[in-house]
Amino acid sequence: MSIKNFYKYFPLKQYGQNFLINKNVINDIIKIINPQKHQILVEIGPGLAALTKPICQFLEELIVIEIDVCLVDLLKKYFFCSKIKIFHQDALNFDYKKLYFKKNKLIRVFGNLPYNISTSLILYLFKQIEAIEDMNFMLQKEVAERLVASPGNKSYGRLSIISQYYCKIKILLHITPENFQPIPKVHSVFINLTPHKNFLYFVYDVNILSRITKIAFQNRRKIIRHSLKTLFSEKELIELKINPKFRAENISIIEYCRLSNYLYKKFNNLKKN
Repeated sequence: MSIKNFYKYFPLKQYGQNFLINKNVINDIIKIINPQKHQILVEIGPGLAALTKPICQFLEELIVIEIDVCLVDLLKKYFFCSKIKIFHQDALNFDYKKLYFKKNKLIRVFGNLPYNISTSLILYLFKQIEAIEDMNFMLQKEVAERLVASPGNKSYGRLSIISQYYCKIKILLHITPENFQPIPKVHSVFINLTPHKNFLYFVYDVNILSRITKIAFQNRRKIIRHSLKTLFSEKELIELKINPKFRAENISIIEYCRLSNYLYKKFNNLKKN
């Protein structure tokens, strides 16, 4: 990617586009991703091909998903376009499972994610987690901090719990705004999310876990005896060894899983009766 191409293409706010331009950072990211010839890599939002071009050197084919038709046209003009398979569509609608079944191989997803869809996209990818080997993303620092936060931390919330339920998460690089064009108002980080190979946490139904955490953190300043009173009595919380006077941010992931599994069994018993 060249600065000349950046000025030819004006980034669109509607897609949250901020293009990475620092070659040293790009090289660091490629080392982290460590693409191998036999792997299936999918890039979300290739933009001006800052990562696309160098990663193509390691692969026979790179799959890219780009929503912006102008950038799709630009990608087709690059000399390495014969190595990329372009899907002109929204990454939030892409069928990653279908690609997995077609290739008969787990896929690796990476990209400099637009800030306006990063959280939604990660949650969407969790729904197709069985198709994914790992994910490597550039994210807004604040989002990354929420992903890795532990109980008691001000950033700890529903996103922390759901993300850590599915994946081991590592922050690998901290990247300042001047490494992008246009220069964003926020700092960024590059992270790795690797799905747990063994069940670190277990719930019968992740939708119940999602529901409990949503209710709890909508009222995060309330103690859970009050915020979750429609789901659990104080007696039930005590029986589950969860302090009813704790707030949502003080409850661990394992404890939320315990609540989820209790509620699952409770619902099932009601249905049987």
